[in-house]
Amino acid sequence: MPGARVPGVSDAPAADSQLDTIREGYAFPGAALDLGAAVSGGVAHPDAPVRIPLAVLNRHGVKLVSYDRPGYGRSSRRPGRSVADAVDDVEFLADHLRIGTFTIMGRSGGGPHALACAALLPHRVLRAAVLVSFAPADADDLDWFSNMAGSNIDAYQEASFDQRRLTETLRVRANRVKQDPAHLLDLLRAEATAADARIIDDFFLRSLLLRTYQAAVIHGPYGWIDDVLALRQDWGFRPEDIKVPVRLWHGADDQFAPPSHTEWLAARIPDAKLEVQPGAAHFGALSVVPRLLEWLIAAQPRVEAADATLSH
Repeated sequence: MPGARVPGVSDAPAADSQLDTIREGYAFPGAALDLGAAVSGGVAHPDAPVRIPLAVLNRHGVKLVSYDRPGYGRSSRRPGRSVADAVDDVEFLADHLRIGTFTIMGRSGGGPHALACAALLPHRVLRAAVLVSFAPADADDLDWFSNMAGSNIDAYQEASFDQRRLTETLRVRANRVKQDPAHLLDLLRAEATAADARIIDDFFLRSLLLRTYQAAVIHGPYGWIDDVLALRQDWGFRPEDIKVPVRLWHGADDQFAPPSHTEWLAARIPDAKLEVQPGAAHFGALSVVPRLLEWLIAAQPRVEAADATLSH
């Protein structure tokens, strides 16, 4: 917390040798969770990253698996994909990794894809956690665009009525993000609520978002384009058909995916647990992930090597 002090902890800058110790201690090969960077005397040091190896989670019986949806990152494109098509990818990955049953998490555009797995893989998905999700485009009794940021209104309306313009808009934007990922954060910040602006301005989270967005469009805009199109078309399943336990979270001040979308889902997914957090918005979901991961892991008293949590 800005301005907060920990009793017994000095605010004096760390010696170079101490920063070298941090650099060496976190310099390991393999996949890791990036938590940010060391801060000394109020100055962040990006060259001294703080990371947790995924192997540590594995030793505790937890496998955290994440993948790029088609068209993002290094995943090949799947033109015309639907939300429900994510089930094929998740099941393939689970089989390849010899994972039997698993829990699943999705945030923002990944939320509907996680719900698809909950609906269509009930024999394998134990629990699902979904944060700041969208509702289906044909959701009854929902004003889909109410209280939504202007840029999202434009994109999702173009998905329904002018796909050529959508493709060109996102192609230009993705090329700009590829060269300068801060450009997208600047666009988001211009429409962000105060709660989201604080997160976008946070050094650690900003650096994480910059790397994530740049990696997403490294080979082009098509994952972004196909996501927008898929969310505005038939999802390929009904939320009412989900039978596994589901927890839904949304920030009350979210303008990128309004909380009314998650409230609509909660009213239709049987026994879903809903939390709408006052004072939080879209990017506030990042701080909730650890708590929901605990809930997902608790689905099994002791996960075996064939169990995992998959993330969209």
